[in-house]
Amino acid sequence: MSDLTLHGYWRSSASYRVRIALALKGVDYAQVTHDLRSGAQRAPDYRAIAPQGLVPALVDGDSVLTQSGAILEWIEARWPQPPLLPADPDEAAIVRAMAGIIACDIHPLGNLRVLQALRQDFGADEDQVRAWIARWTGEGLAALETLVARHGGTHAFGDAPSFADCHIVPQLYNARRFGVDLTPFPRLCAVDAAACALPAFAAAHPDRQPDADA
Repeated sequence: MSDLTLHGYWRSSASYRVRIALALKGVDYAQVTHDLRSGAQRAPDYRAIAPQGLVPALVDGDSVLTQSGAILEWIEARWPQPPLLPADPDEAAIVRAMAGIIACDIHPLGNLRVLQALRQDFGADEDQVRAWIARWTGEGLAALETLVARHGGTHAFGDAPSFADCHIVPQLYNARRFGVDLTPFPRLCAVDAAACALPAFAAAHPDRQPDADA
């Protein structure tokens, strides 16, 4: 049995990615929550663990891992089965690119601290914030829709879950939260539905986390 502690937050999509990967691998872990709405992630005791004051952080004994992409790579190396990356280097690069569209190009622009800056520093109202989210989410998802049409099967790449699905499912959850129109992305919605029907994805869903709002 592993002795892991995941520092996260139920509605954090980056934490959600890690929960999915751990569930797919069948790895047990404890959870410590940091309520992003109250700024708990910026507390000195958590910054001693994760200097950026961001979630997730995965603690394994004396090792502290941050950044969800790096954590997923570590999980894949530590527990190779079932694989979440294809063995072929070209195919693995495609899966990483799919994940990167979300992790690097969509998610950072809709991150809580960015949205707070739009509101507090630039005076954006909620309609403007939602338009901002829809713009950058839509651009990224359009590219992903093309890649999934090219490479996908039941899942985003072929017929088995991969890093791409670990990213797509949380991002579509976020998109729905903010009212983003997903009708232009039928392949992504089909991939999301197939993934969410699996027990591992269901267990990782935000609403099923111990710190979720009632």
